[in-house]
Amino acid sequence: MHGYADNREALLTRLRRIEGQIRGLQRMVEDDRYCIDVLTQIASASSALHGVAMSMLDDHVRHCVRDAIAQGPESADEKIDEAMQVIARMTKR
Repeated sequence: MHGYADNREALLTRLRRIEGQIRGLQRMVEDDRYCIDVLTQIASASSALHGVAMSMLDDHVRHCVRDAIAQGPESADEKIDEAMQVIARMTKR
């Protein structure tokens, strides 16, 4: 079971909403909408995705990393390294 299992439905709801935002962005470009309006919506979709990512990261640390710590130092180090790598990818811009 993954750490986000308890929040699975909420995450799916948020991702479906983001999917709708992306479809809306496509329509905006197809309709030649004003660039600032499109950019504003891109920022909103990016922020929404970031929120989902942070929620999943929180679940991962509270479930997977905590369980690994209970299993011992080697397992804990592996999960902590995993988390740090994903944090580095998420904050790279």
